[in-house]
Amino acid sequence: MLLTPAIRSQLRRNADLSVRRDRDHCPVVKLFTPDAQATWLFTELAADGDTLFGLCDLGLGCPELGYASLAEIQSLRVPLGLLVERDRHFRADKRLSAYAEEARRHGRIVA
Repeated sequence: MLLTPAIRSQLRRNADLSVRRDRDHCPVVKLFTPDAQATWLFTELAADGDTLFGLCDLGLGCPELGYASLAEIQSLRVPLGLLVERDRHFRADKRLSAYAEEARRHGRIVA
């Protein structure tokens, strides 16, 4: 399971806060491909339960802020046929904008 109920709840809470005021949250979850270079740091989940917002890095050297589909990420199969995983040890220590700035400098997410 990529998103536990607690993670979903925090992502939804952040999405609700973004509508009203705060838009630069700390990432709630880090997803990655174990046998490829893709990494995602997500801060929000839309009311549709599928649309995530965060920092997306497909391993091509140009990470960017944007939206992704949870269903599409869950269906990904990378070169060795492995699934996308959640980094269970990830704990954000800064806001998404700081991760994005660092990712732009390095050409990849550093988290």
